[in-house]
Amino acid sequence: MVNVLVINAGSSSVKYQLINMEDESVIAKGLVERIGMEGSALTHTPANGEKFKLEKPMNNHGEAIEEVIKALVDKDHGVIEDLSGIKAIGHRVLHGGERFTQPTIVDDEVLDGIRDYIELGPLHNPANIKGIETCMELMPGIPNVAVFDTAFHQTMPDYAYLYAIPYHVYEDHKVRKYGFHGTSHRYISQTVIETLGAENAKRIITCHLGNGSSIAAVENGKCVDTTMGLSPLEGLVMGTRSGDIDAAAVPYLMKKLGMDADETLNYLNKKSGVLGISGVSSDFRDLEAAAAEGNKMAQTALNMFNYRIRKYIGAYAAAMGGVDVIAFAGGIGENDMQVRKACMEGLEFLGVEIDDEKNAVRGKNAVISTDNSKVKVMVVPTNEEVMIARETAGLCL
Repeated sequence: MVNVLVINAGSSSVKYQLINMEDESVIAKGLVERIGMEGSALTHTPANGEKFKLEKPMNNHGEAIEEVIKALVDKDHGVIEDLSGIKAIGHRVLHGGERFTQPTIVDDEVLDGIRDYIELGPLHNPANIKGIETCMELMPGIPNVAVFDTAFHQTMPDYAYLYAIPYHVYEDHKVRKYGFHGTSHRYISQTVIETLGAENAKRIITCHLGNGSSIAAVENGKCVDTTMGLSPLEGLVMGTRSGDIDAAAVPYLMKKLGMDADETLNYLNKKSGVLGISGVSSDFRDLEAAAAEGNKMAQTALNMFNYRIRKYIGAYAAAMGGVDVIAFAGGIGENDMQVRKACMEGLEFLGVEIDDEKNAVRGKNAVISTDNSKVKVMVVPTNEEVMIARETAGLCL
């Protein structure tokens, strides 16, 4: 078997999957939680075996990934005999700026480049670097590939990614729209093209909807615009993020609520969105239950979420001169038929017609529009891990 290990290192966690590239099947997957905190634990799930849980102190990413390796080769619940069963390692890296527009084999120079973007990705890039460095140390000789969340969006034209502020600020400090969820948007759009054929999917609007949500306009397989910006805060209303907000509201909030810049960013990132509006939850299942019981603000939060999605779909259809396919993915997009239906209401002028029976689907690839709909509407369960594995294999194997 030709196996690729996919690593997604967060600030206090490591998610992983070992994928057989011959058929893209998952051989094992797992999660290390609470790294450097009390109660750290590894949950390891072989495809053809019982789930295994290890609770022990793991003080850093090195110790965490060391336990991941032990789990993969363990004689009782492991899935490979030794590390020769791993041919390459693919890493999710949040921010690659303008420099990294494609997946890249990691060396010291590339690591330095990722460090250069820590200022733009302060929560994620340091953890991503730790994951890469640890794998290089513990698994020498196995190539590591960085797959960047921002890379897919680097085909945007300048008039789409620039902010209307003095140009030297972009030149000097690289303040611009970068976009995120790029690996997901790439997977969704590629799957749509493979499913429907390139001639029928020249203009795709991909909707990655989860606790963090973004939309991308994809023309002939390339991103031409996306909702997230310099950071993942811009764009749609999200679980706890405000999305689009008047820049003048930020200093106003600081004065009125007595917050400094970091506190205000935390407020907009973690206490806003549908959670902030509803006062109920960032989980859409809770919001829908509350709305069904008559909670007005829960319904308002849902209305805001659906409206912003519909508005951006209309804008991106205009930007591309039409739309052939609208594709839903992410935890909400793949599983919440109410959200999908509500987002599409009002888009009949584009020729969108939803089939309620087809829309009653969760977590599988499906066309949910009517046979007469001028625009195909699809559910495409995203698979960022497989996309990272494909990109890694394409460079190394």
